[in-house]
Amino acid sequence: QVQLVESGGGLVQAGGSLGLSCAASGSIFSINAMGWYRQAPGKQRELVARITSGGSTNYADSVKGRFTISRDNAKNTVYLQMISLKPEDTAVYYCNGLVNNGVYVGSYWGRGTQVTVSS
Repeated sequence: QVQLVESGGGLVQAGGSLGLSCAASGSIFSINAMGWYRQAPGKQRELVARITSGGSTNYADSVKGRFTISRDNAKNTVYLQMISLKPEDTAVYYCNGLVNNGVYVGSYWGRGTQVTVSS
């Protein structure tokens, strides 16, 4: 089994900063891409940022220049640093990992962490 656990959400004022982290544990041989997604009330889950095992990144247009994704492969952990936060960034943020357990590659999700940006 593989578990992903997010931490670092909370309430912040517009213009503020917040950092999220997500640690993967369990039957892990290697982790391919890891990413952050978010889902606001009444909206579909959307990709925020993604990073490959080699460090290549891509971002949603709405967060480019404000959010930075990074990872520590030795710790099986991915991070999301968010600055200049806006009320429209309010959502539940989910971590995703494509994990190779030595037999197959599966897509795993964390339970999510709430980020609320007040105006």
